[in-house]
Amino acid sequence: MNLKRQIFEGEGVSLDFKKTITSCEKIARTMVSFANNIGGRLLIGVLDDGTIKGVKAEDEERYMITKAAHFFTRPALEPVFEEVYFDDKLVLIVDIPESDEKPHYSLAEDGKWWVYIRVKDKSVLASKVVVDVLKRSADDKGVLIEYSSKEKALLEHLDKEERITVKEFCTLLNIGRRRAQRIIVDLVLSGILRVHTTEKEEFYTAS
Repeated sequence: MNLKRQIFEGEGVSLDFKKTITSCEKIARTMVSFANNIGGRLLIGVLDDGTIKGVKAEDEERYMITKAAHFFTRPALEPVFEEVYFDDKLVLIVDIPESDEKPHYSLAEDGKWWVYIRVKDKSVLASKVVVDVLKRSADDKGVLIEYSSKEKALLEHLDKEERITVKEFCTLLNIGRRRAQRIIVDLVLSGILRVHTTEKEEFYTAS
């Protein structure tokens, strides 16, 4: 796709604008969220509103991104760089392909490693359910679903209510959070449930 048109369409699930790279932690978060999703592209030298400012110290930007990809993400990522000029202004394009080693973690300021996913134009902390789904879908072992009364009750509830959260599921069946999450992960992996993550909450619907 033409880069000018991409900029015009604005930031989204697989596109992020950065004026400049100021923090390895922050850029690692964005790269990890792309790798854990369908891949994505960073445009360095572009403001949030799409104004092209250009990159002043291109080597420095590359160094920061490479450092973030290698030392602030786990497993490490390999960004692909490209340079494009607009009206004599240099835009550094960084492509992060979708990974087949999900989930990727990024190192936070508190020294802990966290999994991020992309929700619209934001990199959002992944829930325990999403992390487990990423882990197990990478394993590719397949899921054997045994329909107990618990799965049945959940699907009957979704017939009537359309959506449910982990907390509501725990209350519905009077089970602990960990058990509820395990059941939901199995149902997501087998294509029976769908995960919906927003910045404020996460809920599940029947596929």
